[in-house]
Amino acid sequence: MISSFPLKHRLIIAGLATFLTVMLLIPSDPAEASKNSETQSLEVGKRYSLAVPMPTETEVADATATLPQEDNSLEWVSVEVKKGDVLGHIFKRAKVDASMVQTLLDSGKDAKALTRLFPGEQVEFGFAAGGVLQEVRYNISNLKTLRIERGTDGKYVAKQLQKEVEIRTEVLTGVISGSFWNSALRAGLTEGQILDLANLFGYDVDFALDIRAGDTFSVMFERHYAEGQFIGNGGILAAQFQNQGQVYQAVRHTDGNFYKADGGSMRQAFLRAPVSFQYVSSNFNPRRMHPVLGKIKAHNGVDYVAPVGTPIMAAGDGKVIESAMKGANGNYVYVQHANNIVTKYLHLSKRDVKRGDKVRQGDIIGRLGATGRVTGAHLHYEFVVGGVHRNPRTVKLPQAEPLQGVARVEFTKQAKQYIAQLKAYERVQLAANQQ
Repeated sequence: MISSFPLKHRLIIAGLATFLTVMLLIPSDPAEASKNSETQSLEVGKRYSLAVPMPTETEVADATATLPQEDNSLEWVSVEVKKGDVLGHIFKRAKVDASMVQTLLDSGKDAKALTRLFPGEQVEFGFAAGGVLQEVRYNISNLKTLRIERGTDGKYVAKQLQKEVEIRTEVLTGVISGSFWNSALRAGLTEGQILDLANLFGYDVDFALDIRAGDTFSVMFERHYAEGQFIGNGGILAAQFQNQGQVYQAVRHTDGNFYKADGGSMRQAFLRAPVSFQYVSSNFNPRRMHPVLGKIKAHNGVDYVAPVGTPIMAAGDGKVIESAMKGANGNYVYVQHANNIVTKYLHLSKRDVKRGDKVRQGDIIGRLGATGRVTGAHLHYEFVVGGVHRNPRTVKLPQAEPLQGVARVEFTKQAKQYIAQLKAYERVQLAANQQ
């Protein structure tokens, strides 16, 4: 009967038998020898039976059921996916029969994740005693793991395990010294967060023109963790930018859009700059010395220096009224907007729209170039209101609709809390930087 038990169980039974034998050999009324005790005496030569009753199968099961199961009972082999691999190659390097590929793929729809492997990823194979494939694991992402397990019936079952995400809030603060980009990197922001921050305040601040040394910024954002491990940043919750003494604030609403702390819209009818922030060679100056003609000639716009081919965006919604190649302008595009406003984009290397096209704010209308009368590659941008040139940097721009009613009341309560946290973190970090 006992011989039919698994090896582990037979060892446990043998251990229990030995333990019982030792216990039976110990006297039931042990006597302690002591110089100070004359009332106690040793019993010597007493015999005990060595016949130990064998436990029943039920007793063995009860005894082993309480024992902790081994977590590291499997032998694991990890195989890295290489370029050009198919599943057969991966299984072969793990010394698993190629016929097992289809068996695992048939273990459930979740197993199809094995058909979407990428070079550099790992597939783990867990083997039980005798080299039997017991389990296969593959990390689909930071949050999902594919696990294919062999059941007691010998069949494999696939399932995807989802990790629980923990969301933490963090605030980073920085002072601009040199370029905004490098200052933000030093503060700990990622490249994506820097672009998000610039886009967020891009209606109020021209990041190519208006940034000054000493300007400050603070960003509150989410950080995501799974099982205590950092897996990536979430979105921005709130941000503050102080530019030349003017403070701009933005808080994310439950609708996913950003608003000012009082519920006013961050979005305006026009972007301050139609190109990603870069070094600006020439500001708005109606009495500028023209670099080619060598004489005073009004410079009724802003020049943005950037590599040839840089995307140029429509500053606002409108209709293309001119898209042509002509003389000093080179390739140019004019867009008509509401309220008798026209924006002009000159010296393009390529025009991506034609006359009559409707465009939305942020649409790509052309590529920066060096066509026409220029000394180098740049975009010349003009903002014309009622036929009069205005400075794109300072002209007052109409805003989108603010939050209304209950939504605005609830938003402002949350916004106050976020802004208070931002300011508190900013004070602490700036004070620490000055020490």
